[in-house]
Amino acid sequence: MAKQQREVRVRRVYDEPQKGDGTRVLVDRVWPRGLAKDRADLDEWAKDAAPSTELRKWYGHEPERYDEFRKRYKDELAAPEHQAAVEHLRDLAEKGPLTLLTATKSVEQSQAPVLADVIKRKK
Repeated sequence: MAKQQREVRVRRVYDEPQKGDGTRVLVDRVWPRGLAKDRADLDEWAKDAAPSTELRKWYGHEPERYDEFRKRYKDELAAPEHQAAVEHLRDLAEKGPLTLLTATKSVEQSQAPVLADVIKRKK
């Protein structure tokens, strides 16, 4: 039997939860501004899967740096200190839909789609 494709979505943490989101995981290193922890509708906070502070500050959400950011972030995710976090997210995605949440205004230019691609890839 063929293995089912992992269903991984990316959304803003400020958006209302959608039916079918499955497990909702915040993938930012810093807690989202203006969001009370008791009001956050998420299952986990995966800080260890987020880009390093240095990489995040270097990128600064400058669109012209996105391609290089993607490359550097994938390199970070491949490092041993991030493997447990990535494997945990893969395990969650194997069990059902997984929604990666970020506070970034431009979700498409954030770490979330990069991380989603890594999670969907075969080990």
